Amino acid sequence: MKSPLLFAAALLAAGSIPLPAAAQQAPLKVGLMLPYSGTYAALGDMIEKGFKLYVQEQGGKLGGRELQYVKVDDESDPSKATDNVNKLIRRDRVDVLIGTVHSGVALAMARAAKESKTLLIVPNAGADAITGAQCAPNIFRSSFSNWQPGYAAGVVAAKKGYRRAMTITWNYAAGQETVKGFTEGFEKTGGKVVKDLGVPFPNVEFQALLTEIAAQKPDVVFAFFAGGGAVKFVKDYDAAGLKKTVPLVASGFLTDGTIEAQGASAEGILSTLHYADNLETPRNNAFRKSFALTYKQNADVYAVQGYDAAQMLGAGLAAVKGDISQHDKLDAAIARAKIDSPRGRFALSPQHNPIQDIYLREVKGKYNELVDIAVRALADPGRGCKL
Repeated sequence: MKSPLLFAAALLAAGSIPLPAAAQQAPLKVGLMLPYSGTYAALGDMIEKGFKLYVQEQGGKLGGRELQYVKVDDESDPSKATDNVNKLIRRDRVDVLIGTVHSGVALAMARAAKESKTLLIVPNAGADAITGAQCAPNIFRSSFSNWQPGYAAGVVAAKKGYRRAMTITWNYAAGQETVKGFTEGFEKTGGKVVKDLGVPFPNVEFQALLTEIAAQKPDVVFAFFAGGGAVKFVKDYDAAGLKKTVPLVASGFLTDGTIEAQGASAEGILSTLHYADNLETPRNNAFRKSFALTYKQNADVYAVQGYDAAQMLGAGLAAVKGDISQHDKLDAAIARAKIDSPRGRFALSPQHNPIQDIYLREVKGKYNELVDIAVRALADPGRGCKL
């Protein structure tokens, strides 16, 4: 009679006993490097919720792999970014990086991802260089480039007949690049930006600059702020009496996720972005219903970007059946993916940035409501990218 151990070994060799869990694929380690404190904390929270919602809808797995999350608060601080991302890559040995909101932090993440060949999906930060000069086969974006909403806002302002514009933003990559996009779109059709105003990030003392706007009397002001700074700016703009005298056109982040805090001061603001709350499509309606039921709050553009980051990762993992080690095949699958997003279907540019409609929205009550499509299928030029 065979011993129990020999009998079990024979069954195992014949495939009659399932492999123990330890011998199966371990959970995929996903490093979430997002702002969980400070000005952008609410944005990081929505990105994470959107990402996890898509995973939940797939039964908790992507490409047959369960996910294990390792979270780091990046504090929206570029000086800490390199250390933080290297902890995730070297100490925690994550398979995938998801992050972040602040463009300066994301640039550091992109450098580390490029050097280590770790898959990075950026669910917000629009720094042009991420899909420009710092592009790489393993770096993707599920959101936008700073240039895209800025350029579209410039086109909108020019079409409305405005000829003299001033801009105002924080003095950091996201603000400056968005303003450059606005200037390109505005001046391409005959407008002129007469002055750019800036404040250090995350400074929210706007009074002196608002006084200068009142003195210059431009036809229109273009603004880029987000999070808590956006709330303060919109309220101060209204309190200074400028809302009644100088129209405000903005990158959509001025009012996304901030409308309720801005209250009546936000009413009527026009903005351009790749998402609008009331897009009447089955995909968007289903997404918003699912998000509301799961989290007891309304989705916003940040939730959409997190959701689509998970969709992109899922497309790649499906192609390699969960085998993250097949880097080239994984990257190629994400690059050619067609994403059925709540914002509308999109493909990726050769530089791995979404080619997407940019919408014109107007604040009505608590929503950024769709007015029109500002620019259809807008692709970032990807300047400096060599893949």
